[in-house]
Amino acid sequence: MDSVKNKRTTKPIAIVFLVILGIFVVLQLFNKPLEGKPVAKKIEAPREVLAILENSCFNCHSNQQNLSWYDKIAPISWAVNKDVKRAKEVLNFSEWNYSAGEHQGKMYAILNMIQSGKMPLHNYTLLHPSAKITTKDIDVIKKYTLSLSSIAPVKNIHQNVESKENNTPSKFPVSPNGVKYTDDYKNWKVISMSTLFDKSIRVIYGNDIAVKAIETEDFHPWPNGSIVVKSVWKQQELPDGEVRAGEFVNAQFMVKDSKKYTDTEGWGFAKFSGKDLHPTGKTASFAKESCIACHRQLAEKTGFLFDVPMKVNTERLIKNLQK
Repeated sequence: MDSVKNKRTTKPIAIVFLVILGIFVVLQLFNKPLEGKPVAKKIEAPREVLAILENSCFNCHSNQQNLSWYDKIAPISWAVNKDVKRAKEVLNFSEWNYSAGEHQGKMYAILNMIQSGKMPLHNYTLLHPSAKITTKDIDVIKKYTLSLSSIAPVKNIHQNVESKENNTPSKFPVSPNGVKYTDDYKNWKVISMSTLFDKSIRVIYGNDIAVKAIETEDFHPWPNGSIVVKSVWKQQELPDGEVRAGEFVNAQFMVKDSKKYTDTEGWGFAKFSGKDLHPTGKTASFAKESCIACHRQLAEKTGFLFDVPMKVNTERLIKNLQK
């Protein structure tokens, strides 16, 4: 009797197993491999820097995938292929057609992502533990990134924001995606401040719409017309030890227009650098390639801003003190 019962129990289990196996086999028929592309121009960096990038970044952010066998099996492969495609749109180490200044900017963005623990993705390192970034790796990337400041070429100052000949305002520059520089931000309200490892001072301003959104806690999403500007200076230390803003570095604009900037979550990004305020980017798509990937990590907390508005910071501090 027991043997008969065991046979009856085993039969449905075997059927379920065969059904699952059949579904698995069918899924493989719809499993398309990643589209292979040649290396157009590989990033150039010291050997120790490349070793870290190749180990932790290249599988998603290059044309040189070295995927594990389980990455190639459906349905896992579908998610992998989608992630790789999106990652290469954001940053591709195999298509590194950037100037020295753009190279520097990319390295700062990479350093920021790995220091914050946002890259490599946690889901990726769970299956690929060898890709985890160590403290030593961060120090190597940081040292190299900071060294770029001394070798990046300085563009000629062909025109200042104010004409010296007739002392009348000259035409302000416009980013390739249509974001216009304006000096008006210097009269706006300061909504946050920060410093960075590169010894810079950063003051974040908001226009009236942005300030009202902060005061009413209505920035999920930020209202159209909001403009946030991060003005960056090098730190200058005086003989008495006082630290103040020194040489101007750049002004970084974020303009909220949900209809115009649909590819970048409704935000128009721009950066105007140096005394001539030269805009970053060669085409209107530069923000999609260079900016929004990092800012997406902050969607839930600050509505895509890196620096949390002061009111939010203050409330968080009070809550921490009450614990």
